[in-house]
Amino acid sequence: MFTGIIEDLGTIKNVQGNGSNITFTVTAPLTDELKIDQSLSHSGVCLTVESTNGSQYTVTAIEETLKKTNLSSWKIGTVVNLERCLRFDGRLDGHIVQGHVDTVGKCNEATTKDGSWEYEISFDKKFASLIIEKGSVCLNGISLTIFNITENTFTVAIIPYTYEHTNMHTLQVNDEVNIEFDMIGKYVNRINGETK
Repeated sequence: MFTGIIEDLGTIKNVQGNGSNITFTVTAPLTDELKIDQSLSHSGVCLTVESTNGSQYTVTAIEETLKKTNLSSWKIGTVVNLERCLRFDGRLDGHIVQGHVDTVGKCNEATTKDGSWEYEISFDKKFASLIIEKGSVCLNGISLTIFNITENTFTVAIIPYTYEHTNMHTLQVNDEVNIEFDMIGKYVNRINGETK
C-alpha cells in the first residue's frame, strides 16, 4: 500500500531479460534503507526488492506486469519515481494507492504555465467511469488531482516541487505513463455491477 507521494528518484543501471521476465538494476540514494523482500513502488508499479549492493538494488517484473505497464520500454538511464510502502503511523498525504497499474496512458500535451505545468493524458475509454472531476489518480506513482476530463482524457497540473522531485520533468508528448485509478472508485463500480 502506498500514498502516491514520491520519496526519491532512481535510475535504471541495467536491464536483463530472464525468460518472459525482466530484471532491473536500479541505483538510488535510499538503497541503504531497503531490505530484501520489501515492496517498493517504481513509477507506480509495486515491485519486490530482490537484492541490494551498495547504492544499487534489483527488482524483477513478470510478464503480466510488463503487459499492463510501461516497464518494457525502460532502458539504461530511465529515471523512475520511488516510494516505499505506507507506514500506518504516518500521514496519508496523497490517496490510497496499491501499486497495481490499471493501464498505460499517453501524454497528449505538455504545457508550460507561469510557474507550473499541465499534462493532458489519454487512456482507454473503458476506464472513463473511474475518474471524476477533481478526483485522484496515480500517474507514474504520483498522487495527482485530475480536471478537464473527457471520456478518454484528463489533465493534471504539476507544481514546481513535484516537477523537480519526480520524473515529471522528463515527460514528453507521446510518452507512455502508468495509470492506477482510485481504488474507491473501482469498488463503487464493482458494487454497481460495472466491472472492468
